[in-house]
Parts: sequence; structure tokens; C-alpha cells
Amino acid sequence: MSMTQQATPAVDTPPAPGQKHSDGRTRQRPLALRLLARPEVGVFLGAVAVLVFFLFAAPPVRDGSSMANILYQSSTIGIMALPVALLMIGGEFDLSAGVAVITSALTASMLSYQLTLNVWVGVVVALLVSLAIGAFNGWLLVKTGLPSFLVTLGTFLILQGVNLAVTKLVTENVATDDISDMDGFTQAQKLFASTFNVGGVNVKITVVWWLVFAALATWVLLRTKYGNWIFAVGGNKHSARAVGVPVTFTKISLFMLVGFGAWFVGMHQLFSFNTVQSGEGVGQELIYIAAAVIGGCLLTGGYGSAIGPVFGAFMFGMVQQGIVYAGWNPDWFKAFLGVMLLGAVLINLWVQRTATRR
Repeated sequence: MSMTQQATPAVDTPPAPGQKHSDGRTRQRPLALRLLARPEVGVFLGAVAVLVFFLFAAPPVRDGSSMANILYQSSTIGIMALPVALLMIGGEFDLSAGVAVITSALTASMLSYQLTLNVWVGVVVALLVSLAIGAFNGWLLVKTGLPSFLVTLGTFLILQGVNLAVTKLVTENVATDDISDMDGFTQAQKLFASTFNVGGVNVKITVVWWLVFAALATWVLLRTKYGNWIFAVGGNKHSARAVGVPVTFTKISLFMLVGFGAWFVGMHQLFSFNTVQSGEGVGQELIYIAAAVIGGCLLTGGYGSAIGPVFGAFMFGMVQQGIVYAGWNPDWFKAFLGVMLLGAVLINLWVQRTATRR
């Protein structure tokens, strides 16, 4: 018997045709779980459920004019919810968004009326003021390292006080003067607050702007380098900075986007009602944030979409108007808002764990 044995080379037998090879380390998750891991799927299903519910509970909702009114209410929330959602994906949020809308409208109204200028001058100055407020919030956050909660809470209180004090000082009233007879008003109203007819139903132009902004925000998030930066700084800003992401620019620009949204909604309110109440806007920031959270954006940042907040805003508009059309006490809206918010947070938590599970 030989003291040595010749080694026989190992031969890998290829899998039979049609047979998938698996090493046991990866496993394809079911399609349903992969769909639910998308941030906008859950809120879409919720929006459909709310719509179906009110179609039966409130028959007036089935009317075209009622649906147009619901879409209008949704659009005024949704236009602001979009930049707020982008900011949340970037890891921050803005408590001053609600009063910033009123600040923008007050600036345009009082500047135009008190100085007898063309209203477009006030519109442009209001845009610069809104962008400056956003830039200030972002700059202060980046330079101090303070949480966005504290920075924007301070801005919220400042703007709330300035809105009331300056309006009373300038107009000797809590509201601005009517600017409907001033130069440029008609043209500005067509851009920010006009109405067009579709099949005999009057639809507000804000619905169109809402959908345009949503499409643009989706494209930015999914198809541009800036969208990658937003997700990166929201996930981990230190890692993002290490790989060359301009964290400071991204954070400040996201706050300025919120300022742009506040300006646009503020202009809509001004040219819809011709005057502005200086004490309004308080509490609206929570509506915008809640619409983004219900739309799938995580408070921890780094996760979300632009489509989700569209459905989130629609749910708000549907519930707000659906309760009225059903003849219920409108006070229930706040209770329903709380239920939707808590439900969305729990669903988002489950989705996050599902998405990261191997």
C-alpha cells in the first residue's frame, strides 16, 4: 500500500438549468414587503381608505365642486409640506414655517400699500425676506450645532412677535389694508390665486402648482446629485462630509427652500383675500410637519419621498372638508389629526425596521 494518496481535484457541479443558486446568505423578500418598504405606499393606501370612507359617509364629497374644494385645501398644505419634507429627509425640521408664511404676506402687503408701489415690488421683496429667514435658520444651525428644534423655535417666537407688533405699528390695526385696487394686483392674482374651469368645475391654480412642485421635488430627489446630498446629510452628516458632500450648503439651501414655500403660500393668501391677519399662521407648522411624517418621512432623517407628503396633504384636506360635508363637529378634525399622526409614526417605524431587516 502506498504511503501517499493522490488528491482528486474538486469539481463544482453547475446548477441545473432553471435552478437558482443560493449561498444561504441572501434571500429575496416577498414583493408585498418590498412595496411596503417604500415610504409613499402606506400613506397612499391610507389616503384611498379615507377617500372611500368619506364618499360613503359624506355624499356631498361626490360632487365635483366639493372635490375641487378638497384639492384646494390639500394644495395649500401640500405646497408647504413638500419643502418641509425635503428638510426632514435632510435631518432637520422648521417650527417657524407657519408664521413665516404670514411674515411673507405682511411684507408684500405693507411695503406695497404704505409706499404706494406696484405690488410686484412687494412680492419680490417678500421673496428676499423669506429666503433670508431660511438662510438665517440654516446658517445659525450649522454654525452653532444647536438642534433645529431650538433654532426654529426661537425664529418662530421672533416672527410671531414681529408680525403682530409691526403690523399694529404701521397700520394701527391687526390686519393689513386692502391692496386689490393697486397696480399689478390683477397680474399677481392670476399667478398666485386664480381659478380655471374644468368640466364646469372651478379649480384653484394652487392645485396645479402643488402637482408641479411635487413632480419637481421628486425629480430632484431621485435624479440629481443634490437629491443624493439630501439623503446623505440626513443619514449621517459626518460620513457625508467625509465623502465630499457639501453639508453646510445642503442644510442652508434646504431651509431656504422652506422659505420659498412660505413665500409662495403667503402670496396666495394675500392675493386670495386682499388682506392679511397678522396673528395667523400659528400651529400651521405642525400641520406641515405632520403631513410630511404621515407621508413617510422619518423624524430621524435620511428617509422619505416627495410623493408621500402629497398623499399626506390630501388626507388632511379630505378629512378637514369631509368632516364639514358629513355635518360633524369640526372639532373632531384635531382628534383625527392626532390619530393619523400616531398611526403614521408607528407604521413608519415598522417600515424602517422592515427595510433594514436582512
